Amino acid sequence: MNEAPTMANIKELSQERFNAFVDWTRGSMTGDFIKELEWYADESEYVFGVLTLDLVDDDFGYILLSRDEEGRYRCIDVETSLIDVDLARNRLKEALNQQSKTGEKTFPQGDADKLKAGVDLFTPLIPEQRWHPTFKTMFDYPHWQPAMSIMSEMMRHFVDVDGHFVKEFQSNGFDARCWELYLYAYFKEEQLGMDRDYHAPDFMLGKYGKKVAIEAVTINPTENQKPLQHSTEKPILRTDEEIRLLLKNHVPIKFSGALTAKLHKKPAYWELDHVKGLPVVFALADFHEPQSMTWSFPAILEYLYGITQEFSHDEAGQLTINPLKIDFYTKENGARVQAGFFFLPAAENVAAVLFSNSGTLSKFNRMGRLAGFGDDKSIMHRSGVCHNHDPNAALPLPFYFEIAPGKTTETWAEGLSMFHNPNAKYPVPRELFPSIAHHEFRDGQIYSSIPEFHPYTSVTIHLLPEEQVSAWTKSDREVKE
Repeated sequence: MNEAPTMANIKELSQERFNAFVDWTRGSMTGDFIKELEWYADESEYVFGVLTLDLVDDDFGYILLSRDEEGRYRCIDVETSLIDVDLARNRLKEALNQQSKTGEKTFPQGDADKLKAGVDLFTPLIPEQRWHPTFKTMFDYPHWQPAMSIMSEMMRHFVDVDGHFVKEFQSNGFDARCWELYLYAYFKEEQLGMDRDYHAPDFMLGKYGKKVAIEAVTINPTENQKPLQHSTEKPILRTDEEIRLLLKNHVPIKFSGALTAKLHKKPAYWELDHVKGLPVVFALADFHEPQSMTWSFPAILEYLYGITQEFSHDEAGQLTINPLKIDFYTKENGARVQAGFFFLPAAENVAAVLFSNSGTLSKFNRMGRLAGFGDDKSIMHRSGVCHNHDPNAALPLPFYFEIAPGKTTETWAEGLSMFHNPNAKYPVPRELFPSIAHHEFRDGQIYSSIPEFHPYTSVTIHLLPEEQVSAWTKSDREVKE
């Protein structure tokens, strides 16, 4: 047994803390060759270390990382082929300690001129009067420090393809850009290779020789619609009856407008040279009114497949599901909108629709909190409903828990659903997206594969000590982590 050296300035990290800095660095094939066992850093977190198991040779090693010229955590030292895990751990700590003693905060890689620069989201590029209300609240309230911190880390690696990302994030495109950032985080977590050299679609993904094109889509408020009370103030709380009526026609029609606009866009995504012959996926999020993403999920399944489902239980308590076909939805002016997006002309070119109600600022805040960003005295709770795996259950299960480092875990994949097109010309390889829910339509029924914990809707409450909120001033408007 190798005795561990005494090194007071080395600390063990949670996987969530390590990932907040390093998720954006990992290569797409990393998880196929090594398993990460433990994570470490020096006290100042200038140098990180990860203890690894080689899945091919069944021996151990470590990787050290530190910031390069652009602030990205990248490899600065590596050792492999160590036969004993205790030896590997000690060698990691010795190497980490030696690098930390240098006092260096950055370790230039010499390739800064070849890499595309990251993005600074929080240095204002437009006048404050044009800021999106949610962007403004990120500066006005310390509750959003966890989100700002984790966003700042990921944006060191993010490529702004069209050059408009920051201005749109700060202004009227906040929701759409936040959704795009969420997708970026999920794709990185899934360790998918990502090509950001094209203006459209938004993401070109690949792994194992297979590729998929992803276009981000958001459901936005109706143009010229009377402004609704913003979610950063008192939330809009719809009654059950209001939600029932909105799901009957209004929400499916909103989904139809966004998806068919992308379907009919010219040139079509599947006609682009770099997309031809590949599955095309529309990644959809609902922002059509504050809080609408907390209740609009049922409409997406019905609209895509053109069916609704009735549930009943027999005398033995066995669940029976009866699908009922939907032909169309009716607008307020009497006009009809065809149901069943996947059965529309040209829709065979769309392999699937990726959907989540979690791609919001609250998701980034929870992930940042789990990584240890923000005030450790703050209290964050999440409540909602999740999938009930009882085969005879017709309703989801409620959940409620505290979001805190060491108490709970969460992934970027959590809550994502992929709805597959039964008529797809080029189906999506499901193995590229193993961490999410998948839904298929066969013989008039929907068949789903659901992760163990799959939330359908949730609300996050974040409370801070009164003294911290009172002390928060404009001079504090910076990401300190």
